[in-house]
Amino acid sequence: MPEVLEQLDSIIDDAIANNDRIGYFAYLYRRVTAQILKEVQLKNFENNERMEKFDVAFANYYLDAYNGYINNIPISKSWAFAFQNRNEPLTILQHIMLGINTHINLDLGLAVSSEMHGKDILEIENDFTKVNSILASIVNEMQDRLSRVSSMLFLLDLAGKNTDEKIINFSMQKARELSWHNGNLLWGLGSEHQNGAIDQMDLVVLSLGQFIKAPKSKIIDYMLSFIARFEEKNVGVVISKLRRE
Repeated sequence: MPEVLEQLDSIIDDAIANNDRIGYFAYLYRRVTAQILKEVQLKNFENNERMEKFDVAFANYYLDAYNGYINNIPISKSWAFAFQNRNEPLTILQHIMLGINTHINLDLGLAVSSEMHGKDILEIENDFTKVNSILASIVNEMQDRLSRVSSMLFLLDLAGKNTDEKIINFSMQKARELSWHNGNLLWGLGSEHQNGAIDQMDLVVLSLGQFIKAPKSKIIDYMLSFIARFEEKNVGVVISKLRRE
């Protein structure tokens, strides 16, 4: 897992050097990965060795997609959409959500199915669920950190109590619950019968990404445009402030 953190650091460093908003999700994902590693080291999972191996496999779906994109190698439609929109004038929250959407809604189910191939998938369920609680604790932390670089983010509250937090929480926690369902579906199909189901999942996740980029609600869309106008635009400054303890 330390090697995964090093690769994520490299992506973040490149994003800072190139003022590339692709670094926003990479920062969040590094934070999550580091926390899971800490929990593994504290032996807080039922099977810590398996969870470390699983987390590396899961991370490799993102790293492979990133490397495929920059090297013009075909990748999933949903990851391609996220990367292609990496420098669109969206809010920092939207850029993060585009990454969360694909990595959780598509990659996580693939990782569960692959890692538990030939085994009883229920053996990993408790540890998988425990990760949800880890993610929930990071939601509040990210809420505070985003306020450092997005001074108008609180305006989303006008559309509903804690809407901004609910957006993040849904993307990270609720999506993991959906990914468990998808993982079970793929696991049940077996590796030789998965391709059609994976293609369909990819299209669904792509449509979710399109919704994240352009919400159907005119009020939310207007608010997001207004929020983006007042956000810090320098990627290095944003990530530096997000990192600050």
